Amino acid sequence: MELLNFARGPALQWSLAIFIFGITWRLVGVAVLNWPKELSTPRNGNPLLGALRMMAMRSWPHKEFLPKTWYSEVMGYTFHIGFFAVFLLFVPHIIFIEALTGLSWPGLTERIIYFLSLITLFALVAVLIRRLTHPVLRMLSNFDDYMSWFMTISPIITGLLVTSHVGLGYETLLAIHILNIDLLLLWFPFSKLMHAFFIWSCRGLTGAAFTRKGIPAQ
Repeated sequence: MELLNFARGPALQWSLAIFIFGITWRLVGVAVLNWPKELSTPRNGNPLLGALRMMAMRSWPHKEFLPKTWYSEVMGYTFHIGFFAVFLLFVPHIIFIEALTGLSWPGLTERIIYFLSLITLFALVAVLIRRLTHPVLRMLSNFDDYMSWFMTISPIITGLLVTSHVGLGYETLLAIHILNIDLLLLWFPFSKLMHAFFIWSCRGLTGAAFTRKGIPAQ
């Protein structure tokens, strides 16, 4: 019980505080960069619509690339959607979020969440196998890539153990699961996982810049 109290008490509070501070620090750091001044005359077009269009179009590859990228695309979308579905639609998670924020919404049944967790787990393993076997990906990968993968898959594995009541006692498994989430929160702002925030702003800024210059988003 002491480990569980620590995991959902001081450890969670500090990890949330560092998570919020880290994300704010990273976003503010980008916002205050010395952006170059645009000297050209703006073309016709709405930069906001251009930003939204670019965000939508860059969320799916051109058909010319799919023969070589379909595996990464399918596995990537599978584990991203699965991870957030498990995190946001599992009833115990919703209750936990409600206790922190006061927000609540309907959830999915435990069987569906368990199935989604397994699919997410398999997709993450598939992504790692491709990273280890693809010569270019293996060359480009560094400690951040592998650590971010580990931090992402650990809550899935420990969550499955908690719901399956496998191994240690329930309270110990739950404490380990929450501690894994605490570690994920600590790691998130200072790793490549920050792409969850940067990817949309980068695409949006690129789309707005293209619209300003009269370049159609493709």
